[in-house]
Amino acid sequence: MGDLADGAARFAADPDRPLVAVDLTDTDWSSPAVGAAVRALDDRSVVTVGWSPAPLPAAAAPLLAAMTLTIAPDGPGRSWVDRPGALEDVARGVHQAPLAAVTLAGLLPATSRADVADGLVLESLAYSTLLAGPEFAAWRARTPRRPIPRDDEPVLLARDDDILTVTLHRPARRNAFDRASREALLAGLELAELDPTIRAVVLRGAGPAFCSGGDLDEFGTTPDPVTAHLVRLARSAGHAVHRLRDRVRPFLHGACVGAGIEVPAFAAHVHAHPDTWFQLPELSMGMVPGAGGTVSITQRIGRWRTAYLTLSGAALDAATAQRWGLVDDLG
Repeated sequence: MGDLADGAARFAADPDRPLVAVDLTDTDWSSPAVGAAVRALDDRSVVTVGWSPAPLPAAAAPLLAAMTLTIAPDGPGRSWVDRPGALEDVARGVHQAPLAAVTLAGLLPATSRADVADGLVLESLAYSTLLAGPEFAAWRARTPRRPIPRDDEPVLLARDDDILTVTLHRPARRNAFDRASREALLAGLELAELDPTIRAVVLRGAGPAFCSGGDLDEFGTTPDPVTAHLVRLARSAGHAVHRLRDRVRPFLHGACVGAGIEVPAFAAHVHAHPDTWFQLPELSMGMVPGAGGTVSITQRIGRWRTAYLTLSGAALDAATAQRWGLVDDLG
């Protein structure tokens, strides 16, 4: 514990050491050192991960709240995770993309305190900054773009009385979310905003997956990061779902990756099939979630578990997602 205050400044001096792992075993939670550590963690220039083999007491809450996340069998609130290999997965993610990881560590506390509109601005600014960074450039260089097939109807709309069903319809691409999909989804949501006789908007995905995330072959094709930021704010599908949150009913199944969970998580109630699984893989591309996930997912499961999902890139099963509050019911 005594080294924690010094460790929080390491990244500024040495970008090759972006992660501070803190062993909380046998910690004296009444010690003044705990308060000093909490104050040191106000500096968001490093990823801080607590670790304990035993459940943590309520007295640990202030320190756990100040950390990026904590790995333990149990603890206060939503600041901890208990997942096999979690520390190794997080360390691997941080060292693969330290700039994006430290950006995330500073972003999540801010988006967790902001309202939705302001949180989306903060997320988009961070995303656009990383879009111009070396980690994304390295990922793009080793991930050649392929031609993107164009779909005649990337989203289907069907109305039955007062229910509008909106179906993502690129099954051959596992409903990868591209510009055309975004614009068609926004058109359906805008229809519901303008028509109060639409009582509910059912959101589904065709084929084996609800949505496999953003179409990777489009990543980085916007002319510049500033334009990307402005488009992301003006044409945010997540914000549109938020505005209709009490009327949108997402029914998720299969893969829900990146935008495939970031966008529906804005709804007030999210249904998922038991086969559904979730993943935030953006860090592997040198990025942070950019479809609203640092706002929507953070509101549902807390910023610490959002940090875990992003830093580790681990897949989350439906039962754990329900237990954490990422989805509301399974069936």
